[in-house]
Amino acid sequence: MIIVLKDGIKKEQLILFKASLEERYDVTVNTWHGVGSTVLGLIGDTTTVDEDWVNAQEIVENVKRVQEPYKKANRKFHPDDTVIELPTGQKIGDGSLCIMAGPCSVESEEQINYVASRVKNAGAAFLRGGAFKPRTSPYSFQGLKSEGLDLLKGARKATGLPIVTEIMSSSHIDMFEGVDIIQVGARNMQNFELLKQLGKINKPILLKRGLANTIEEWIMSAEYIMAGGNDKVILCERGIRTYETATRNTLDLSAVPIIKKLSHLPVIVDPSHATGKSWLVEQMSLAAVAAGADGLMIEVHNDPKHALSDGAQSLTPDQFDVVAEKVFALKEAYDRIMKNDN
Repeated sequence: MIIVLKDGIKKEQLILFKASLEERYDVTVNTWHGVGSTVLGLIGDTTTVDEDWVNAQEIVENVKRVQEPYKKANRKFHPDDTVIELPTGQKIGDGSLCIMAGPCSVESEEQINYVASRVKNAGAAFLRGGAFKPRTSPYSFQGLKSEGLDLLKGARKATGLPIVTEIMSSSHIDMFEGVDIIQVGARNMQNFELLKQLGKINKPILLKRGLANTIEEWIMSAEYIMAGGNDKVILCERGIRTYETATRNTLDLSAVPIIKKLSHLPVIVDPSHATGKSWLVEQMSLAAVAAGADGLMIEVHNDPKHALSDGAQSLTPDQFDVVAEKVFALKEAYDRIMKNDN
């Protein structure tokens, strides 16, 4: 349930009203202060809440019942877009286009430092790279693990780019203390025990959509993190499994505007994992920008033919230069069009 309060209410009135709601109906009341309005979100069993009583209160503008099972991630509870800001100044969800780029797997110090330097020069705001790699086959390269984390931190020191890397287990959380954004991969989207633990830390979490999950299930996984107290969640559309075999997955770009309508959380797109083909990354990146994505996650490798994982979907640094230039140009044009529409 959502309660919209009238403008100009006093702090003392708000405190008393919230206390009355919690005592009378045994619910948790979250407060959101927006521009010119205050919204209360009631979480718990709201079936017993008397709407007539609520509407009768002097400070109440209106009351709305929420049908969706997610509350904290719901735009109705939080009308303004959430902006994730890092201590180093990078922002996601503020209307700019954020690019996270780097190799699927960290393979060596020379490799990660070179790629980090190149993607930064092309305009990337974050360095992505896998230290722990979930692979379908147990015989495939599983990543350098803790050594890979150290190499990522070294590349960050050399370039200033914050790092994004995937966590596999809640037992690894302490190892990820020095990581700027922790990624939860598609295979772990419904690893609820991991999500609960990530809800207890004060660090941005990039949550990828599961291979066969609905948008509501995806948002509900974000709700797990947010219910633990961590509101810094970024959603990432990376394609879903369908009957189509022409691409690795099917990129669901309709998810971007749908997420924007349903939730206040920022959403980015990973065209590399979605298509599995490097020659499709440019077109799908441009399409993601046109769909309104807050950012892109693109795989870049210095030598894709000899990559230890996912070389077929990785761009070379030279190819990334071209893609980055085009997507930033399209973003400028997109912003102009949207401004004129408004």
